Amino acid sequence: MSKDKVIIRYMETDKDHIHYMIETEPTMSISKMVNLMKSYTAYHIWKKYPDYLRKHFWKEHTFWTDGYFVCSVGNVSEEMPRKYIENQG
Repeated sequence: MSKDKVIIRYMETDKDHIHYMIETEPTMSISKMVNLMKSYTAYHIWKKYPDYLRKHFWKEHTFWTDGYFVCSVGNVSEEMPRKYIENQG
């Protein structure tokens, strides 16, 4: 992800999903950004917890589902989505 500028502004986790507020270049497609995030995190999670994950994901080295939800926050203050993200979980 070093050549693709992705800045995680805020993040909050729940038991089965994560909320991110991400800043990136407008030229990066959303699907590419999501793919990068999922690939990067799955690699590191599998590296850190291989024994535990093999018990639950025995068929293949997967971690994330295919789906995702994205919305743009364009012309709103950063405070509104930040508060929403902080109150998740």
